[in-house]
Parts: sequence; structure tokens; C-alpha cells
Amino acid sequence: MSLLLDTHTFAWFCQKDGLPAPVRTLIEDHSEDVFVSAISAYEMALKFRLGLWPDAGPLVKSFDSIIEEAHFRLLPVTSTHAIRAGLLATIHRDPFDRILAAQAMIEDLRIVSRDKQFELLGAARVWE
Repeated sequence: MSLLLDTHTFAWFCQKDGLPAPVRTLIEDHSEDVFVSAISAYEMALKFRLGLWPDAGPLVKSFDSIIEEAHFRLLPVTSTHAIRAGLLATIHRDPFDRILAAQAMIEDLRIVSRDKQFELLGAARVWE
């Protein structure tokens, strides 16, 4: 099964800091596609602009080139993803995570995240 990187996982992978070694290895050595959602670009840009994530600036500026250089695939947000996210139980209120969970479920992806809330939403999660 292919992977979808949670926003923090993508950032830590790019910054080469914060990821447990087995998670980095999983991403680097994965034989199937590794996706990054367009919603992650929005989340990082918004939090950077609001001053909530100052370190995200370089990632926002180079988002597309980082994905290309890492041989990741960009996953656009579709209306199907948005509708599914809106219909998910209110267990987890973060709108970015709700979109990621919906994308993972619809596209049959495992989300790479330390956040166990994804499992409560119904998404397959991996973190070690």
C-alpha cells in the first residue's frame, strides 16, 4: 500500500530532524508511491503566515521542488475528499487532519503520522 505523509512527517523528513529512524527508512525505501497532499502546503503556508510555524517558510517557498526532488507525488484535494472529510465523525476537529484522513481512506493509502487520532477517524496509520 502506498503512503501519505502527514504534514509534520513531511516537514520533519525535509528538515532531517524529528523522524524516528524506522519511519525515515520506511519513507526512503518504500517500493510504492509516497504522496504529499496539497492540503499540507496550505496548512504550512497558513501557519507560517500566522506566525504559528516560523520554520515552515523554506518548505512553503520550495514545496513543489521538494516534492519533485524527493520523488514524492502530489495529491490534490478533490470534492470527494472534501465531502468525506466533512462527513467524518467529530472525534478529531483539525480540518487539515480530517482532509488527510479522508484522502488516505479514499485513495487506499497508509498515513505516516505519529497522531493516533487518524485511526479513530478510520484511516490506516503507520509510524514505526
